[in-house]
Amino acid sequence: MKTNTLDFDAQALREKILDLAMRGKLVPQDPDDEPASVLLEKIKAEKEQLIKEKKIKKAKSLDPITDEEKPFEIPDSWEWVRLGDVAEITSGGTPKTSEKSYWENGNIPWITPAVMSETKTDIIFNNHKIKYINNLGLENSSAHLIPKNSLVMSSRAPIGYVNIVPFEYTTNQGCKSVTLYSETIKEFVYFALKFAIPDMNKRASGTTFKEISGTKFGQTLIPLPPLSEQSRIAAKIAQLFALLRKVESSTQQYVKLQTLLKSKVLDLAMHGKLVEQDPHDEPASVLLENIKVEKEQLIKEKKIKKSKPLPPITDKEKPFDIPDSWEWVRLGNIGIWAAGATPSRRHSEYYGGDIPWLKTGDLNDDIIEDTSEKITELGVRNSFVKVNKPGNVLIAMYGATIGKLGIVGKRKLVTNQACCGCTPYNEIYNWYLFYYLFSSRKRLIDLGSGGAQPNISKQKIEKFSFPLPPLPEQKRIVERIKILSELISTKG
Repeated sequence: MKTNTLDFDAQALREKILDLAMRGKLVPQDPDDEPASVLLEKIKAEKEQLIKEKKIKKAKSLDPITDEEKPFEIPDSWEWVRLGDVAEITSGGTPKTSEKSYWENGNIPWITPAVMSETKTDIIFNNHKIKYINNLGLENSSAHLIPKNSLVMSSRAPIGYVNIVPFEYTTNQGCKSVTLYSETIKEFVYFALKFAIPDMNKRASGTTFKEISGTKFGQTLIPLPPLSEQSRIAAKIAQLFALLRKVESSTQQYVKLQTLLKSKVLDLAMHGKLVEQDPHDEPASVLLENIKVEKEQLIKEKKIKKSKPLPPITDKEKPFDIPDSWEWVRLGNIGIWAAGATPSRRHSEYYGGDIPWLKTGDLNDDIIEDTSEKITELGVRNSFVKVNKPGNVLIAMYGATIGKLGIVGKRKLVTNQACCGCTPYNEIYNWYLFYYLFSSRKRLIDLGSGGAQPNISKQKIEKFSFPLPPLPEQKRIVERIKILSELISTKG
């Protein structure tokens, strides 16, 4: 029973907006704007003055940008630049953590990628849970005091968290800070850095985790528009991203409402309140007699073994009231339940056949038409797998997928030991059983909790209570559930 969602990929749209913006196609160019080439001359003069005033150190010149490096065409009034051409790049450091004197009464915010992860979708850094170091810690580490309104970007584990920091701060070695010269707009550079994340990841090194060095970080290419256009682009991106957030929020609320409505439909169905009872229907008590006869015949034919009778259901076990024509029974009374198995992996000849072998990850809360792995007839004969015929209901008993369901499609299949299959008796409509298990998932999972790993086991499933309607009503209930679910899932 899948929950439908709107066809909306917000992240893909954000990436497209950034792509258009960085190509100069998001806002029109203004011929009256001072071209970026003039901005670069002003930045060069500003940089030389800062060096003269000994506010920054003279750095090694960055390599000129070759035509081969330019990933796409940009407007004539723009220029390709390296990040280090328009900003000071500063790496961070960590004061010795065992030296308390570096941290006591700290008043300098110390930003790390872990802290940035909580503000990764925000333009402005606003996390107040950060640690603080003091001036002694700053002096005795490779950390540096960064001016307010600089940008910070995580450069490892992972690469790509970006914020504008509205106060003075420092960082650990997992971050790079970007202090811009006056002819660049910080909000534009923020979006340019977001756009450059895939390129940085390609140029990063490391096996355990990727890291981009300060040198490679400074070599990052960004397209630089005229100053006024930088502002227009940043404002347009922010406007479009805000609209996307509103649509995302509405979509999430819509999906939650869908789930809630479907849950309510199932709840009404299992209480006997979704369709009217028909006094002409053969009551469930007669169905139970018919099931008893069917079961005795299967035992007689040696198709199943005689089992110990399940205890009657007590009033305490009945979770809600049901119509008079229904009966409370145990799941073990309405079908034949069997767990699966795994053929020995030491025998390669047991695998690679044409018999679907289902693992709980294959369960999809819907019809199962195929599985990720197959076994051979030899694998079936030499293991305790049980064949599930088309229409059987499957449920995961433990692990991450506990409670997940499926109905066997057109081909018979077998399962591993984490899955239990039910062959319903003739008086049980398999889809009604499926929907009841779906509606009872939380209660079933709660039933299996308490150990190191939740486990609802075949025995627990067989003892679980089940509200049994007359057979025609089972079918009417399922038909109504499917109609209403389709209506709820219909996109406007």
